[in-house]
Amino acid sequence: MILTILFGIFFIILQATEYIYSPFTIADSAFGTCFFMLTGLHGLHVIAGVIFLIVSLFRIIMDQMTIEHN
Repeated sequence: MILTILFGIFFIILQATEYIYSPFTIADSAFGTCFFMLTGLHGLHVIAGVIFLIVSLFRIIMDQMTIEHN
């Protein structure tokens, strides 16, 4: 799970770097609009997943996941 969290964080960092250095903007063309909307939506999905995994990892570490309570 730790490796998955690290890959998610690495992806978010790469996407932020790509946004900073891209030669086009969301207002340039249909390509820019589609690119930023689709990759932004995917990035939001990855951020939500990383948060969910971090919370789950802490619950596992704190021994809050049992057969009766999960």
